[in-house]
Amino acid sequence: MHINFAHQTFKWSNEAKGNAAVYCVIVGFSMNDRSPKKLYSYWTVQSEPEKHLVENISPYLLPGSSCFATAQKKPLCDVPEMKFGSQPRDGGFFILSPEEKDEILTKEPELAAVIKPYLGAEEFINGKERYCIWLHNEPFEIIKNSKILKERIAAVEKFRMESRAKTTNGYAKTPAIFAQIAHPYTDYLIVPSVSSERRRYIPIGFMSKDTIASNLVMIVPNATLYHFGVLTSNVHMAWMRVVCGRLGNGYRYSKELVYNTFPWPEAADKQIADIEAAARDVLDERRKYPGTSLADLYDPTWMKVSGLQKAHTKLDRAV
Repeated sequence: MHINFAHQTFKWSNEAKGNAAVYCVIVGFSMNDRSPKKLYSYWTVQSEPEKHLVENISPYLLPGSSCFATAQKKPLCDVPEMKFGSQPRDGGFFILSPEEKDEILTKEPELAAVIKPYLGAEEFINGKERYCIWLHNEPFEIIKNSKILKERIAAVEKFRMESRAKTTNGYAKTPAIFAQIAHPYTDYLIVPSVSSERRRYIPIGFMSKDTIASNLVMIVPNATLYHFGVLTSNVHMAWMRVVCGRLGNGYRYSKELVYNTFPWPEAADKQIADIEAAARDVLDERRKYPGTSLADLYDPTWMKVSGLQKAHTKLDRAV
């Protein structure tokens, strides 16, 4: 089979009430290999198409060979492994809003030790607050002496027992902890699973071991400034934009398809030092705007007027 013509992503418009946001591609297959092939691109997903005559259309609907990346269980290069964050499957009983956290600590202040900041992609990018009850590796006496914890654990057990999913039923045997625990108990790098296509760079950052990452982000334990620098560079972003999945027209990052297949540079000591220095400048530039969310910092308009674009450009050159 050959791709003889294709339309890259465009937004489907219709007269339906509410006009649902649906993004489409059109791919023309044939047993006959035609040449040249027609590839239609869109300056924006709502603009008129621009036609290009190309020798071959790749599976990514770009000019080029028919090669494509396949999912890998382990990174191709010698870098730390990426994991999903921890998954609660708790019916919401372990997850707390700031108001719920304050209410619990008013009644039982000793529970401050087991209430941790909790981050998914939404919280990390938009600077939102959420917390979770984290009892993994905590002494049993904390549960035994707490009415609130007993009630919430009982609610989690009931939710898991009543679930139609057999795997969730199995987690009812350990109702005091998250269903799947990936927390490294060290500082780690966090990568949102979903990010807007408007951003040139997916916001990535370091997190404290005291913050629990949800299963809506990926984490890289034991990552260094060098790893952060390469991952947040335009080199990695270009790779990500081609091979990643999509949610609407936004990017869906995958550890198997994006991180594990990425060909890391064979950097000498001098280049590693340059990348680390430039990566530190990116983080320092972010710190100049406390209280500003990463969504705002990485908005294309904001990046042009702040020093963040300049810091990223320096990093791109180093990588």
